[in-house]
Amino acid sequence: MPSSPKARNSAARIGGGSVPSPAGSSRTELRAHQPLLLQRQASDPAAARLRASESPVRRRGSGSPGSTQSLPEEDCMRLHPSLLGIALRSLLAVDLWLSKRLGVCAGEDASWGSARPLMKLIEVSGHGIPWLAGAGYCLYKSDSAAGQEVMLNLLMALVLDLVLVGVLKAVVRRRRPAHNRMDMFATFSVDSYSFPSGHATRASMCARFLLTHLVLAAPVRVLVLLWATIVGFSRVLLGRHNVTDVAFGFFMGYWQYNLVEMLWLSPVMFQNAIGQLH
Repeated sequence: MPSSPKARNSAARIGGGSVPSPAGSSRTELRAHQPLLLQRQASDPAAARLRASESPVRRRGSGSPGSTQSLPEEDCMRLHPSLLGIALRSLLAVDLWLSKRLGVCAGEDASWGSARPLMKLIEVSGHGIPWLAGAGYCLYKSDSAAGQEVMLNLLMALVLDLVLVGVLKAVVRRRRPAHNRMDMFATFSVDSYSFPSGHATRASMCARFLLTHLVLAAPVRVLVLLWATIVGFSRVLLGRHNVTDVAFGFFMGYWQYNLVEMLWLSPVMFQNAIGQLH
């Protein structure tokens, strides 16, 4: 007849021992085989690397937001832009905003649209073609050697201005303001670009040239300066250029005159150059 569980437990206590359980025996066997497992892991490095890569701790560390993985250098530069880049972008934003606010003659329906014909007349006065034609005519009609020398160098300065402005526009390729209407007089392919303002460079250079090499009365000198300023300012009012285009144009034209003085031609030098070409 089988004995009851209570009888078996009392018999075990009397005998001074305990009945070994199957779970306890399995744990004992695992501890006994653990040194052998560690030896096998040490002898198989590929399996060790695989287990290390599959470790839950590693997976949690690699996917957690607070992991200390280092970012690439270019990402760090994008996250921390330079102060110069921030300043340039801020200047560009202010330039675009101010140019749009000042473009009051950009169209007939603008706030100063009625003054657009006058602004376009001022635009023609600073165009390169009238200046080239006028300098060439004065050179042809001049009787004195001094007058021919001045007109010859003015003509050279105008050609130099067209070349330098055209090259710079082709390199920078800044588009004209969005509110501009392309109805300018006698435009070329590079005139679709905005930086720098050719009218501003020409007005600044020609004003300095005339004030230096022509004997003018005081009121006329004031009118020359006023004309150059109005030509540059009209470019912004018509919406042709941004403010920085005109400001850089004035600066470029002022220093462009220094280059003209360095390359100054006399009639004798010009005749010698023509003779060498023939």
